[in-house]
Amino acid sequence: MGKRITAQVRGKGTPTHKAPSHKFKADIRHLKITDEVIKSKIIDIEHDTARNAPIALVEIPEGKSYIIATEGMGVGDIIESGGKASISAGNSSYLKNIPEGTPVCNIESQPGDGGKFARSSGTFGLVIAHEEKRTLVQMPSGQLKWFHPKCRATIGIVAGGGRTDKPFVKAGKKYHKMKSKASKYPKVRGVAMCAVYHPFGGGKHQHTGKPKTVSRNAPPGRKVGSISARRTGGR
Repeated sequence: MGKRITAQVRGKGTPTHKAPSHKFKADIRHLKITDEVIKSKIIDIEHDTARNAPIALVEIPEGKSYIIATEGMGVGDIIESGGKASISAGNSSYLKNIPEGTPVCNIESQPGDGGKFARSSGTFGLVIAHEEKRTLVQMPSGQLKWFHPKCRATIGIVAGGGRTDKPFVKAGKKYHKMKSKASKYPKVRGVAMCAVYHPFGGGKHQHTGKPKTVSRNAPPGRKVGSISARRTGGR
């Protein structure tokens, strides 16, 4: 009897495939936004193992909080949050108050959820248009998406851009990076395995040997490749 395929083991939720959340510094959310302007001072710029972008520790009236750092942000700077905040990098406001053509990051999916989109290093969205009940934003992927006008966003580009341009060079660097992710490293290709270990394994040479598109209702031991693909073939 062969071992369970990787997809089955990950679904079981063992410590090997679990994100090391005990190492993460904080749940990064937007600062409180009201109709008035609240000013906060940046105390420090720090690294968080949970994300690829640097984070900023800010002093707010209630105490201290972490936010995602944007390009140009530095220790000692004063940032604003509120409906009437000035249009400057690092400030947070409602999408309806941000002019068209402004780069934004840490965009909320629904008002009050703390931010879901454009949070990785070097990413940003562009405010395209405003309507009475919705705002159009161009996402980092190029897709156009409508948002509720009271969704919050931070003005500017997430700091740490160009991170992917630098090669890892050493396997140890890659190893330590993957230690902070919810994945197992190194990962063995299915076609390189024996037939008893993976549906794509075995054969005279390394090839899948069967269609890669499988049904959504396929059994767990067969559910590999393009699961319930909308389309197949070259574009």
